Amino acid sequence: MANVDIHIKGGTVVDGTRTPRFQADVWIKDGKILQIGGVSPGPAAKTIDAEGLIVAPGFVDLHTHYDAQIRWDPYCSISGWHGVTSVVLGNCGFGFFPVRPAERDRSMLMMTRTEAIPYASMQEGMIWDWETIPEYLDSLERAPKGVNCIQYLPTTSLMVYVMGLEAAKTRPATDAEKAEMKRLLHEGMDAGLCGFSLQRLGRNSAQADYDGSPMVTDTMCDEDILNLAEVLRERGEGFIQITQSTGKIKSDLAFLEKLAETAQRPVLHNAIAPSRKDPKVHQRSLDWLEKMRAKGLPIYGQTATVRTGFSFTLEHWNLYDSSRAWRKVTTGTFEEKLAKMKDLTLRDALKAEFDSANRKLEIIQAGIGGPIRNLIVSDVNGVAELEKYVGKSLSQIAAEEGKHPIDLMLDFSIMGDLKVEFLGPNRGFNADFMAEMTNMSEYTFPGVSDGGAHTKFFTGGAFTTDYISWLVRDESKITLEEAHYRLSALPAKAAGFVDRGELKPGLAADIVVYGLNELAADPEWVGDIVHDFPANEWRRIKRAKGYHAIIVNGVTTFVDGECTGATPGKLLRQGRG
Repeated sequence: MANVDIHIKGGTVVDGTRTPRFQADVWIKDGKILQIGGVSPGPAAKTIDAEGLIVAPGFVDLHTHYDAQIRWDPYCSISGWHGVTSVVLGNCGFGFFPVRPAERDRSMLMMTRTEAIPYASMQEGMIWDWETIPEYLDSLERAPKGVNCIQYLPTTSLMVYVMGLEAAKTRPATDAEKAEMKRLLHEGMDAGLCGFSLQRLGRNSAQADYDGSPMVTDTMCDEDILNLAEVLRERGEGFIQITQSTGKIKSDLAFLEKLAETAQRPVLHNAIAPSRKDPKVHQRSLDWLEKMRAKGLPIYGQTATVRTGFSFTLEHWNLYDSSRAWRKVTTGTFEEKLAKMKDLTLRDALKAEFDSANRKLEIIQAGIGGPIRNLIVSDVNGVAELEKYVGKSLSQIAAEEGKHPIDLMLDFSIMGDLKVEFLGPNRGFNADFMAEMTNMSEYTFPGVSDGGAHTKFFTGGAFTTDYISWLVRDESKITLEEAHYRLSALPAKAAGFVDRGELKPGLAADIVVYGLNELAADPEWVGDIVHDFPANEWRRIKRAKGYHAIIVNGVTTFVDGECTGATPGKLLRQGRG
């Protein structure tokens, strides 16, 4: 009879603690790491030959939106394909609980735009068997899972549940409503929540509601947020995730500082991102983070390190929503969008904005698809008269034909039933700047995968593979030991995962075994299209190469990229399980 379940033989162990790599065998029993190195404790039921391979803790993906997808995809792909063994759900204040039965449809509609999750997939793929927070957690625990998850309370859902949608969007909470939200957060923490989350992007939110209005927390007043932070301080537990535009806006940074002071608990600040040319963009954020740490405030910075392309159509595109003109044109039904794109007044507004050289919008558009003038026509939905434009940029076509790039973009979209695709070209990334976001601070981790969101034009869930293959292997900007600390141990600590993120005897056996020279995301730039969502909806994916084994709670979920069908993942209440 076997004494252990799995023997990982002959691999190079990178244990997540920054300890220099070493060669050792690893033994797993009853879902936990039994032993690393030394004399064999006995025969194993299964042996994994890891000679020449890296053996490391599974990755922790802190910023995901798999809240719907986990109900039909236990592995939270594409993150789960790329070595992620634990995810955080309920980011940015978005989710599906607490919710009354009459409000279920509206909660799904919210997610169709702000996180671009297909409505038909949610309708078919989600089985609603909860209303309250404890009922939701029980339902999530029952659902088959191929990864572990912890759950934050989505503040948008909480406010709508207590105040009603219209009130939550238009006024502060009353004293009675504040008390009720506190009570519900306490109830949720008792039941296993790990904290709460919110998005605060203002009235011109870059991630708006399906009708173009701001999401509930985008305009939430300071006092209502601090009211929830007091719960965490009272309990001495819990974590806060916040997506907030900062830039040079001192008031936004001042609020983050006040939030951390009030809660006295870790705050996960999203996101710190570099430009391609100006180091001050990310260094300013890192300097601020260090100042907060010097004050004793436990703020962590999540950095946008993934390299991925955007290829999108105006049928689904929502990431120009910080522009009122674009938000107006791209909201509504299919027929309404077509009509708006033909409206000359609305066109003039788009062109005026384009011609004004609005620096803020240019920065936003540059980061999420590329400046409009540089977009390339990549697919014309079979429209023969548009075929001649494939491979050309909008600025090139505009120069050749004497037309405005906005007119071209809208005319092509109308001719192709809104299915003409525009590709943001790969203009390169600055590896030095990307690495500085790790090397210049002890309190940052890579990622912002947005896994489960924007699935028709974004594949950030491959960030783990890209981070190691690019910045560690190809560029030698970050050590392998540092990378695994930042991908596993540090995010686990920052977000509330207990007994995970490192390879040590007694800890949960969440492990990846991979070939460093084989590691790759495929395709490298824009993802392939697959129709594998409920209701035959499609998404873009990047497959993972180089992972020989992915192990969750001592059970192998993937072998050489093939899924075993096992679902050993757990809901980790209070981060434990």
